[in-house]
Amino acid sequence: MENTNKYRILEIFFRALRGEDIFVQSLANEYGVSTKSISRSISELKNFLSDNRELVGNTDLTYSHRDKCYRLYMDEFLNSKELFSLVEVMIGARAFSREELLTVTAKLKRFTTPSDASMLSELIRKELYHYPEVKHDCESIQENLWQIICAIEEKKEISIDYYKMDRSFVTHRLLPLSVIFTDYYFYLIALKTDKDLNKPLYFRIDRIKHITEHRRNSIKNIPDFDEGLLRRRSLFMWPGPLRTIRFEFSGPSVQAVLDKLPTAKIIERMGKNKYLIEAETYGDGIKMWLLSQGSWVKVVSPDEFVCEMKAEIEKMLKSY
Repeated sequence: MENTNKYRILEIFFRALRGEDIFVQSLANEYGVSTKSISRSISELKNFLSDNRELVGNTDLTYSHRDKCYRLYMDEFLNSKELFSLVEVMIGARAFSREELLTVTAKLKRFTTPSDASMLSELIRKELYHYPEVKHDCESIQENLWQIICAIEEKKEISIDYYKMDRSFVTHRLLPLSVIFTDYYFYLIALKTDKDLNKPLYFRIDRIKHITEHRRNSIKNIPDFDEGLLRRRSLFMWPGPLRTIRFEFSGPSVQAVLDKLPTAKIIERMGKNKYLIEAETYGDGIKMWLLSQGSWVKVVSPDEFVCEMKAEIEKMLKSY
C-alpha cells in the first residue's frame, strides 16, 4: 500500500512536469481511490517542493480556481517570449529538416507553462506551415553534428564520405577542429591529414553522407589552434589564406559591418559616414561579401587583394 502511494505521487509529479492539468476527481477515478487520497498525494508533493527550495528552486504545484485543476510552475520553464524566440531562430536559420524541427519544437513546448503551450502551438503551427526546407544529403544533421562534436572532444581523426559542390563524391580523412553555423548551413572546420596542417578547410555538414571514426591518429603532432579565434576568422567558409585586409566603408551602417565581421575594427573615421576598417579573415569568401556591398566599399590593402578585387569587378563588367 505504501509503495502504491509513493508510485502514485511520482506519477502525478511526472504528469504535471509534462504539462498535464491535474484534476483531483479524474485522478481518483483513474486510480480507483478517493479524492481525499489524491488530495493527500498532492499535499505531500507541495510539501516536498516547499521544503526543498535549494534542490527544486521556485517550483510549485498551484491550484487554478478558474479551471479547477493543479498545474506545475517552475522558474526553469521557458516562458512564451523565450520559447517563441528560440523557435523563430531555428525556423529562420533553416538548418534542420522539417521533421527534426517538429521534434525539437515539440520537446521545447514541454518546458513552458500549460497556459502558454496551447497559444504557442498555434503560433508555431503557422510558422512551420510555410517552412522552406534546405535540401540535405545526409539522413540527419543532428546525428552528423553529434558524431563530429564527440570526435573533436576526443581528438579523434575521422573519414567522411562527402558530396562536393559539383556533386562529385569523395572521401577525406580529417582532423576535426570546430563546428560553425552560418547562412543556413553547419560547417565542419578541419585539417586534411595529408595536406598543410596550418590551413583549415571547410565542409558542409549536410553534405556528409557517412562518418567513420579512427582509433589511431595519423597526425603525430597536432597543431595548437585557438578554436575561438579560428571561428572568428572563418566566417565565409571558403578556402584561402589567412590575411589582414583594410577597406574603406561609406555605407549607412558601419555597425552592420562590425557585426558581420567578428575580427573587424575601425582604424580611422575618414568623414561623416566613411570609415577605414581592418579585419582578419580566412579564405576568399570575404571577397564575395565585400563585392556585395557595391560602391560602399573600397579595398585599400594588401596590394594583391586589391588586384583580386579589381580583376573580379572587370569580369563582372564584361557580363553587362
